[in-house]
Amino acid sequence: MAVGQGHVVKRSLLNSARFRGIVYQVLVVLVVLAVGWYLVRNTLVNLEARGIATGLDFLEREAGFGIGESLIAYSPADSYLHALAVGLLNTLQVSVLGIAAATVIGLVVGISRLSGNWLVARLATLYVEGVRNIPLLLQLFVWYGLVTALPGPRQALNPVPGIFLSNRGLKVPLPESHPLYPWLALALAVGLLAAWGVRRWALGRHARSGRPFPWVLTGIALVLGLPALVFVAGGAPLVWNVPQLRGFNFVGGGALSPEFAALLAGLSVYTAAFIAEIVRSGILAVPAGQTEAAQALGLSRAKTLRLIVLPQALRVIIPPLSSQYLNLTKNSSLAVAIGYPDLVSVANTTINQTGQAVEGVGVVMAAFLTISLALSLLMNWYNERVALVTR
Repeated sequence: MAVGQGHVVKRSLLNSARFRGIVYQVLVVLVVLAVGWYLVRNTLVNLEARGIATGLDFLEREAGFGIGESLIAYSPADSYLHALAVGLLNTLQVSVLGIAAATVIGLVVGISRLSGNWLVARLATLYVEGVRNIPLLLQLFVWYGLVTALPGPRQALNPVPGIFLSNRGLKVPLPESHPLYPWLALALAVGLLAAWGVRRWALGRHARSGRPFPWVLTGIALVLGLPALVFVAGGAPLVWNVPQLRGFNFVGGGALSPEFAALLAGLSVYTAAFIAEIVRSGILAVPAGQTEAAQALGLSRAKTLRLIVLPQALRVIIPPLSSQYLNLTKNSSLAVAIGYPDLVSVANTTINQTGQAVEGVGVVMAAFLTISLALSLLMNWYNERVALVTR
């Protein structure tokens, strides 16, 4: 009887879809681990046979090569780890600025495609269909060629006093450093925090009582007013460091290199074409009755778009928009083609000098994976904030 019950139990387990699913998943995990172990072991054996060192000890050695532009201090005497950090910051810099620029351009172009003006709508369509069907690498070469075709420093364009545009990049004045500036940054942070608090209070009050509060103007006053008060109270110390021509180039002020400008323009314009289509589809997903109801209440077209249509369209826009942000960040690795020292470019130089390709590629993969996951988490959090809550 016990033997018969055992057969019944085995048969019931084999007939259970959940049990079979667990078994199949365990088998898949074991196969993946086995393949991974084989690849790692085979790689280590081949590296040892060729006398190539393994490990991350090379990161502490002196790099010995220069980097054209960096957000932090760097010299060839610094370590490879420091050089890779410079490349990572350069990648983050162009990615963040590119995301901001592409979002603004894409939003404007996406709305323009739905414009009632025939010329505006056709120009926006031409931009979208033209830009997104040309390879990004080719566009980067075109932008780099346009930037480097500008006149030299001695014949630099001077559209505004103190600003010079040449094939060496854009040179702009910068304020001289002063002990008051950290306090200005603190005042700006306090103003932003206060503006956020006022907005939250105003929206809550409006929801409870129906009485509006001009939180936008109040927020702008706080964000701009507090730093202005600190600036005036500190004596308004403002001395500009203006670029000046010395020899064959400009000295002083701030600089935007041709490579950075070309990369930023290429990434922004290319990604904006895809974002424009996402914005257009999100707006079209909002029922037409919403627009008609807003117009019946006397709202203008601008207010209808800002207060009624776009908040509802965001729920459709954000998921694919996250993918475009990730694509822009990963496409920044094409910077190596035009000489911008991003993470991939610095890693390539490191690999060529040390011969440790596996570790170098692993560092780049880990960096981009971390950036992508962090960006995905941020966008998913925002998506949950604007999602409709159904009860």
